[in-house]
Amino acid sequence: MRSSKCFEAKAKLFAQFLRIADVRKWKGDRFCCLLLYISIYRVRVLFQAIVCFQRGHKRGMRGNMDRNTPIIELKGVGEKTQKLFAKLNLYSVGDLLAFYPRDYEHFREPVSIDHAGPGEVCAVRAAVAGIPNEKRVRNLHILNVNVSDGTGSLQLTFFNMPFLKKTLKQGGCYIFRGNIQTRGNFKLMEQPRVYSPEEYGKRTDRLVPRYSLTKGLTNQAVQKAVKQALSLCPAEEEYYGKDFLHDYDLMGAEDALHAIHFPENMEQLMKARQRLVFDEFFAFLLLMRRNKEFSDRMENGHPMFETADTVRFLEQLPFPLTRAQKRVWGEIREDLGSPYCMNRLVQGDVGSGKTVLALLALLMTAANGYQGALMAPTEVLAAQHFETISAYAEKGRLVLRPVLLVGSMTAKEKKEAYAKIASGEANLIIGTHALIQGRVEYKSLALVVTDEQHRFGVRQREQLAEKGHKPHILVMSATPIPRTLAIILYGDLHISVVDELPANRLPIRNCVVNTSYRTKAYEFIEKEVRAGRQAYVICPQVEEGELEDLENVVDYAEKLRGRLSPDIQVTYLHGKMRPADKNRIMEEFAAGEIDVLVSTTVIEVGINVPNATVMMVENAERFGLAQLHQLRGRVGRGEHQSYCIFVSTKENKETMERLQILNQSNDGFFIASQDLKLRGPGDLFGIRQSGDFAFRIGDIYNDAAVLQKASAAIDALLQRDPMLDAPGHEALRKHLEYVSANSVDFRTI
Repeated sequence: MRSSKCFEAKAKLFAQFLRIADVRKWKGDRFCCLLLYISIYRVRVLFQAIVCFQRGHKRGMRGNMDRNTPIIELKGVGEKTQKLFAKLNLYSVGDLLAFYPRDYEHFREPVSIDHAGPGEVCAVRAAVAGIPNEKRVRNLHILNVNVSDGTGSLQLTFFNMPFLKKTLKQGGCYIFRGNIQTRGNFKLMEQPRVYSPEEYGKRTDRLVPRYSLTKGLTNQAVQKAVKQALSLCPAEEEYYGKDFLHDYDLMGAEDALHAIHFPENMEQLMKARQRLVFDEFFAFLLLMRRNKEFSDRMENGHPMFETADTVRFLEQLPFPLTRAQKRVWGEIREDLGSPYCMNRLVQGDVGSGKTVLALLALLMTAANGYQGALMAPTEVLAAQHFETISAYAEKGRLVLRPVLLVGSMTAKEKKEAYAKIASGEANLIIGTHALIQGRVEYKSLALVVTDEQHRFGVRQREQLAEKGHKPHILVMSATPIPRTLAIILYGDLHISVVDELPANRLPIRNCVVNTSYRTKAYEFIEKEVRAGRQAYVICPQVEEGELEDLENVVDYAEKLRGRLSPDIQVTYLHGKMRPADKNRIMEEFAAGEIDVLVSTTVIEVGINVPNATVMMVENAERFGLAQLHQLRGRVGRGEHQSYCIFVSTKENKETMERLQILNQSNDGFFIASQDLKLRGPGDLFGIRQSGDFAFRIGDIYNDAAVLQKASAAIDALLQRDPMLDAPGHEALRKHLEYVSANSVDFRTI
């Protein structure tokens, strides 16, 4: 932190001047006053220079800074910048070094307009042809500029950038870089970056890292801070042996860290990324193996038998269970009555009926005199589970006595909930991570159910389990993962798959389009809203400045308000908002008070609105197919026909063929398997399944081969040294302890 002594000395110096140069006493000698002020000012400047030199000298000594050093100790990072970094959950130098680039800009040589293909991000050198044309659509300022290079012409469109009318001179030559789109026979770019030929020349052929940003923080500022951190931190100790690195073709840890931020070329970048992905998977899978060894043969401390309550509940359901649900319920029922604790994952598509299976297990637990807990990733989803289960319990006169426990409840409400849980009055506790906090004491916790378990992390699941004496574990996930990968990732769990949807669900109608269809899409959304329905629009980033060629929720919501009728309520939602604001917006959307919700993938899990019938995804090419399928699962939950519109800014053959798979099937597991086949090491950017298992850089689809390699490496390592206590493994144990200790981050929930 900045030295408080420094500020104290400056304050004393200024006070001294005020005492001596009191204007009430020196009214007649302004010149003398001025001389005194200058002399004291010089002393102050000299004092500041000495302090800055000492601080700079300390920072310049490699080794005086480590990964726990606060980020404000970096040169150029003041209190204002520190707060901006904090918005990205970056507090220390170590956080910054692990803040890997989201993408890389490759500044290739400019191409001629006639060679600029649709869907490509490229640079063209062209002259402004004619006077820029500007117009207003409600609150939106639109500037259209025609440019030409002799091989063809290009129309540029800028939103809310009126100053460019004076900047772009008629006949002036500039470099315009952006995404090429087509509309009929015309080529166009929306919101391109503008460079002078000299500026662009300095960037040519460079791989420039681009980081996820927040408003007020520039990419250049992050780059500068990362360069400092890399140069000032001591080199990281290599925790794999030379033979291990050779056998698995891995780059050294220190080299990989430098190359992931500032690669010299694409080959070096790929090697660096492979090493860091391997590290993530290796640590995660090793923790899974240890859990499996511990829990596989744990004796059942809460043996159960089926009661009439579950049978009566099934008879009262307005629909019969599917064959898949019956099969999985049989597996869960057998686990609960076996001599060993249940550790089971239930995988199933959105709408396949996993919640009913969880409710049956919780009902069987309550009927046997025990408590069950259901942990959801968001407060809104927890509240929805509570309302649904409470309605079932009241209507069917079930033995369930549910209570809700979430972070936003008042102290009085929490106190009442704690008392009911501790006394056993509540035999079903539904909530978020508030369920694992210290003040919660359970009387007889026998079953723990986590919904979308990868959203919590292994340690959080363990913490809830530790609230009871060897409770049964049931985890549910709608993330469609091919079985070959699921066996590796969920090594500590037995896997059940609900691979059948209820017969009464209307299949969602899908379409994959380019940006020229946006106007028709907006008209269709307005038509659905007029019919009393609601819509989602998904953008890949929160606000302008994160990545220049992607849509962001803040600006897009404003643009949509200008395109739709004024009486249509448009609101945006993203993960950086305060939890209370996120919950309020989701509740208002669920209540029908918001017509169109512009959001990031934060709505992928945790909101159930049967009245929503349209899902429009911008920059669809930037998402993995499995994630797009999960987003699609937010609609089609009611009685009305639902639609999904995937808008791609890239129109090349490979991209469109990949997205067309979503047209061919609504089966998440088929889509996930196709995604796995189509993706490979070349798909480095843009289609990450954000949120999956909270890996920083790894992606289970894109990096399936690395995942399997890490699994094989662990098998070989544990076969030779099961406890990792052989000589030479000290650095690896130290690294794994550090990773394990830092694997839980409640700020991400």
